Amino acid sequence: MAISRRDILAGMAAAAVGAAQQQGPVQPPPDGPRVPRPRGAPKPRTAPAVCLYSQQLIRIEYDSLGMVLRDLGFDGCDLAVIPGGHVPPDKAGSDLMRAIEAVSGVGLEVPILTTAVTNGGDPSGRMILSIAGFMGVPMFRPGYWHYGNAPDIEARQAEVQREMLGLASIGRAYNVAMAVHNMAGDNVGASLFELSAMFRGIDPRWVGYDFDPGYATEEGGGGGWSTALRLALPRLKAVMVRDFYWAKDGGTWKATPCPLGEGMVDWGKFFEALAKLHFTGPVTIEVKYPAKDELGAIRKDLEFVRKQLAAVWPAG
Repeated sequence: MAISRRDILAGMAAAAVGAAQQQGPVQPPPDGPRVPRPRGAPKPRTAPAVCLYSQQLIRIEYDSLGMVLRDLGFDGCDLAVIPGGHVPPDKAGSDLMRAIEAVSGVGLEVPILTTAVTNGGDPSGRMILSIAGFMGVPMFRPGYWHYGNAPDIEARQAEVQREMLGLASIGRAYNVAMAVHNMAGDNVGASLFELSAMFRGIDPRWVGYDFDPGYATEEGGGGGWSTALRLALPRLKAVMVRDFYWAKDGGTWKATPCPLGEGMVDWGKFFEALAKLHFTGPVTIEVKYPAKDELGAIRKDLEFVRKQLAAVWPAG
């Protein structure tokens, strides 16, 4: 799903005019290129930071991303540093600092970067993590490791574990933790029990889970997802939220994406568990279902998450 700049501007034109009248004329920038400054540690939070995965707004230039997210009502941005994302990996050296500053400069957070990095030997990955550390981004989501046609599942898991260890060591060097996403399908780590075995012996400060209750429910069912969550909580670093329901398509049951709160996920129980943990990490919204009003779908899911948080974090 991609929202154009025209869509955003149509919904925000009146607000922009009012803001411009209050602020007065815009001053020209100083001569010469502006060098982004390193960011310090983020301000302490008492509740999760609700973020939007920036790929939802891929038609919005990254220098406008922060203003758009702020006006939509988000706390921050889960910035896509992937091929075809706001910052392609090969452009990280020139664009990533400025993209982060475009968001943080308007008062929002960039608590996590989504990357395609799966190997510590990837030079663009090392560049991304070094910039993340310099700019004060505390964590990154790596890419996905697949089973494919691997003849030996355990050997493939051991291979992935070595790559995770190498990537985590680089993240530690730059003070950036790794949060692995439990995406369903042919992915190593779709089951959190696999990840738990791989993480054993690794410092939890640097490696943990980006827990997705939608995919956990898809993989484990109505009871299995809660067991997976209990397993994830001690290493929980980030959350992605999406919902789904089972629908029959040509005789085959398929997971069908839908708006938050209209599917199989037990959101009340999930957010209660986050509150008991005093979780203050990022909660990323990614709208996976088709919607005629894409901007309206984003706002609807954001409103749903805000209500869930308000129910368990009354003072947040």
